[in-house]
Formats: sequence, structure tokens, C-alpha cells
Amino acid sequence: MRAVDALAQLSGLSRGAVKRAMNAGAAWTKEKGRRVRLRKATRLLPAGTPVWLYYDEAVLSQPIPEAQCVRREKGWSVWFKPAGLLTQGNQWGDAASLLRQAERALGRPVWLVHRLDRETAGLVLLAHHRQAAGALSRQFQQRQVEKGYRAWVKGEVREGGMIALALDGKPARTRFEVVRTVAAPLPMTEVDITLETGRLHQIRRHFAELGHPVVGDPRYGGAAPLPLQLLAYRLRFRDLSDKVIEAGWPRAQWAEAGFYQREEGVA
Repeated sequence: MRAVDALAQLSGLSRGAVKRAMNAGAAWTKEKGRRVRLRKATRLLPAGTPVWLYYDEAVLSQPIPEAQCVRREKGWSVWFKPAGLLTQGNQWGDAASLLRQAERALGRPVWLVHRLDRETAGLVLLAHHRQAAGALSRQFQQRQVEKGYRAWVKGEVREGGMIALALDGKPARTRFEVVRTVAAPLPMTEVDITLETGRLHQIRRHFAELGHPVVGDPRYGGAAPLPLQLLAYRLRFRDLSDKVIEAGWPRAQWAEAGFYQREEGVA
């Protein structure tokens, strides 16, 4: 039986609805003992083939932000991931993910070497083959990649410093400098951040512990009139020939990415 027919029969959905979900990466089967996405509607499935369909109309109807390729080389590329776009897919699909968009744009498989939270906009490095993925991943693991962020945090932060606070039982260090403070649309401080470690939600958790949560953070900061004010705007790493690469997202485009902009020197 064709995959689309099997899933329609099992789910009670129309073939059109099933095809839409399959195109979004919400259908799964098992190959060689592991689950893989089932994308081809006309694929013939032998009797007894396990299949899963994670159908959610709300998920399928969500607008999908579009990633942009910032720089493309033979073994890797740097992409700008807008806020609201997953770095990689989940069981409900991968159409709304950077990884899938990059694969479609490049016409080839790509490998993640690091991630950004869904709510965070910024630069993500992708590898184009396994050798590149291994080499670039090691740089992240050995803390040889410099990652620069900008954030607006609630309240007035008078001076920069280092936040050294373990997260989930592991050392975590966040270095930051104060850029400026404004009084409206709410009292907040712009900070330039360099991560020395890469723990889950590290920046968001560290500044929340400091008493200055990132503005717009729905998990750690409460309500705010702005979306999450966190932007991964800079990456510095070595390519496969050991050449230093610096990639940045132009400040002129920060506002378009949802990062609050106001004339310098105005409080």
C-alpha cells in the first residue's frame, strides 16, 4: 500500500491532509531499527511496516520564517536564523526548521554543529559533510569558537563583568559589557555578550539569576512589550584549512530581526 493511503486509512484524514503533513516532515517510519521521516507519498510500504503521523493543524498552519544564507563555502555555510524558526525539526515536522530550509536551498544534506533556541535570532554554522561536521564540532566542544551576542536586559546594569554560575551541575561562564541604558519602552540595558561555555539557555538563565532577565523572555523574564531581545550576531571560527573566519550580521538589519534599536546616546 502507498504511504499516503496507509496513513489516511489509519488516521481518518484526507489524502490531501496527509500529503501536507508528510511534506512538513510529520510522518515517520522505521528503517534499520531507527525512526526516519516518511516524505514520499507514493512510497510502497510492505504489510506490517510501522508508521507514525503527528498531525496538528495549528502547527501546520503556523507561518514559517525564512532563513538566509550569509556565507557559503565548499564544506560549510553560515545562516541567519530568524526568531520563531527551529534550528532542527521535531516529531511534529521539520519544515519550520533551519536545517530543512538549508537542505532544500543547497540541494544536499547538511549537519548541525551547534544550535540556537527557537526564540533567538542569529547566526548558525552548518557543515556540508561529515568530515566538516566533526572538525567544526570539535571547535565548539573545545571552546575555540567565539560567539557574540547582543541582548536587552531588564533594569539598569551599571558595569560589565563575568557571570560564573553553574547550570545543571556544569560550569557556565558568560562575559558581558554594558553598551547603554534606556528608559523607554521600559528601563533596560543593552549588553554585548561573549559565551565561554554553551549550556542550555545559558544567557537567559544567567541574566535571570542576576536579577536582569532578557527582555521579552517568556520563560525566565515575564511579560514585556517586545519579543525576546537576544541576537547571536557574530561567529569567529577556523575553517577546514585552519583559516580564521569572522561572520557577522549587519547592525543595519538588527531591527528587522526584531532587536530593539534606538538612536545612540538617547536614554
